[in-house]
Amino acid sequence: MSHTQTHHAYWDEQQLTSLIDALVARGWYAGETFLDAGLCQELHAELTRLEARQQLQEAAIGRGDERTLRRDIRGDAIHWLDRESLAQRRYLALMAELQQQINIALYLGLFEFEAHFAQYPPGAFYRKHYDSFRGRANRIVSTVLYLNPDWPEDGGGEMALYDEHDSEREVARVMPRAGTFVCFLADRIPHEVLPTRLPRTSIAGWFRRNASLGGLVDPAR
Repeated sequence: MSHTQTHHAYWDEQQLTSLIDALVARGWYAGETFLDAGLCQELHAELTRLEARQQLQEAAIGRGDERTLRRDIRGDAIHWLDRESLAQRRYLALMAELQQQINIALYLGLFEFEAHFAQYPPGAFYRKHYDSFRGRANRIVSTVLYLNPDWPEDGGGEMALYDEHDSEREVARVMPRAGTFVCFLADRIPHEVLPTRLPRTSIAGWFRRNASLGGLVDPAR
């Protein structure tokens, strides 16, 4: 498959092509060293500073009036990206390029990207789930960038991806090592975060379609 490519210092163009092809063929992609180690270090340092300043919030499940804290389902703390740092702006610029490439290749009409830092303390997990439900949400493609330096084999915290047609059949298990990038169709690929033994850091993101309501473009969520 041929894709329009734009050279960028922070990623390998061949891996970008592999990502697009994998989304088309099976609905998910996982690649090591997808993003520059220096950028991952900057983002990891920023997340560490946010934690030290107590600027992470416990993550909830559900939306709107149905939002609730359920530590038996997910145990991470988050901070939404707000473009306040150069590292964030660099990462969001990369995701804007990726959005363009996905739209060119898959005609998904992706409209914007939202993302948050996520930290799982030791023992935390996120039970199996979908990131959106067909016909009911505008999160179309999910992404995860891992920021953990020197992650050991026995560190836990892997992401398990499951088959689109058989949610009990595991198709991949991804170690959360710095620079590893995972991308999948939000309403088709069930996944979970296995219990982590060490503090686990990442950026979780979603490419969205516009969802206008009552004349408002992309209403509050």
